[in-house]
Amino acid sequence: MFRMFSKGLAMAVSAPIARWFLLAAAALVGLLAGLHSGACCAADVAAGEPSALAAVAVIEQAMVSAIARAEKSLAAIARVRRDDGRRPVETRPDPFARRISPLAQPQPTDPDFVPNEYASGVVVDAAGLILTAAHVLGPDSDYYVTTNDRKVYKAIIKAADPRSDLAVLAIEARGLTPITLGDGAALRKGQIVIALGNPYAIARDGQPSAAWGIVSNVHRKAPPWPDPADPTGKPTLHHFGTLIQTDARLNVGTSGGALVNLRGEMVGLIVAPPAAAGYESAAGYAIPVDGTFRRAVEQLKQGREVEYGFLGVQPLNLSAQQRLEGVFGARVERIVQGTPAARAGLRPDDVITAVNGKPIYEADGLVLEVGRLPVQSTARLAVLRGGKQRELTATLGKYPVRGVRIVTAPAPAWRGMRVDYPTVLLDGQLRPHSGASGLEEGAAVVEVVPGSAAWNAGLRTGMVITHVGRTAIDGPTQFHQAVAALRGPVQLRLAGTPPTTVTVGEDESKP
Repeated sequence: MFRMFSKGLAMAVSAPIARWFLLAAAALVGLLAGLHSGACCAADVAAGEPSALAAVAVIEQAMVSAIARAEKSLAAIARVRRDDGRRPVETRPDPFARRISPLAQPQPTDPDFVPNEYASGVVVDAAGLILTAAHVLGPDSDYYVTTNDRKVYKAIIKAADPRSDLAVLAIEARGLTPITLGDGAALRKGQIVIALGNPYAIARDGQPSAAWGIVSNVHRKAPPWPDPADPTGKPTLHHFGTLIQTDARLNVGTSGGALVNLRGEMVGLIVAPPAAAGYESAAGYAIPVDGTFRRAVEQLKQGREVEYGFLGVQPLNLSAQQRLEGVFGARVERIVQGTPAARAGLRPDDVITAVNGKPIYEADGLVLEVGRLPVQSTARLAVLRGGKQRELTATLGKYPVRGVRIVTAPAPAWRGMRVDYPTVLLDGQLRPHSGASGLEEGAAVVEVVPGSAAWNAGLRTGMVITHVGRTAIDGPTQFHQAVAALRGPVQLRLAGTPPTTVTVGEDESKP
């Protein structure tokens, strides 16, 4: 065990040491260059040496200060599987997996406890909310968070979102220091960044380990991973090109940690997908702190579901010949009737070249740009059709997120049922679950409590409500507005051929 932790420690510190040698070498080269150019006087050497060393010292002090500002907002996370006599089946390679044989250990709240499965987290609210990566969570598990003051708390999952790969844990703590968020969207190649986390559980006492490097690239794609809930192998938005790539060493356990700039601001949340995929890589990755990130975090902090825009097309990349001819964009192969794409007037073989003025170069780019937009937002689509450019406008639906979502503050129910946008009824191949050829406008029934008034009226999951009484509705917001003031029996018209009407009585139980 000691050898493994020694190896992990060596790996964690080797890259920074190598870089300091490079800085020292650069300073030495500067001095030698001065000598070679004729600066042979001892006074000139004496004058040049302090300036070279001072330059290195400035960088060193900037890093020390940045780490000091950010590290008090870092936390170590231990995942402990509940002992129920069964080992849960993992749906993908476990990023927590450790190569140390498990031994008899103290309780998770004991300072001597060494977890077999571990990750990092970042304080995002003084009242005990810890942000981490959703892929480090798993079934039948308890979580323990060690904060920077070395206190250990049992945590609950406040909310988790597989599409953003973000999750928020809640602990019974007050007075924590939330990390300062920077602008990850403004990062450029070559900028210096610092990674803070819990590699190989070395920082399990709440004192994060640091590694540093540069931004190697931006808008990188996470490697595909097998996920039964998503046959495309791209279950997150980051598979379509959001990630920051850095050469800072990110080992197993740093997922959920912070990537900070020289001001100590978090510009990315470390996800380390190579470790999640089961292999090591010289590159590390982080989710950028941008508008999409901030929106998702705010929803998760409230325990709510994160929603993403949805167009309703199946896009393909253009042919090599088209790209050689200078045409870029995503070709529309198929459109689902009743979706925002169909309402906007898109047709098969249209080429979408921009969304809200942002150029689209490939199919993944279209999925990414639409997914970044909120539900019910407007997307201006630049479309190439028959060699002519035109603009179409679509009001986006809701992306049908697959995978395990955890929500502690769900949308309100009405008489024992919950409704959502009809687009959530589409499966991974953009087909309605009911087998219909398209979607109807209205509000989709996504949950019905057995024995409730809605259940007794015959409402079931997958039905679409098009009218409340004589009022046509388009989405859950309009549905709740229509029923808000109604008392007694309420008539609902359901989509179908022919349409049917059900009457929902008062529900004596809580909604």
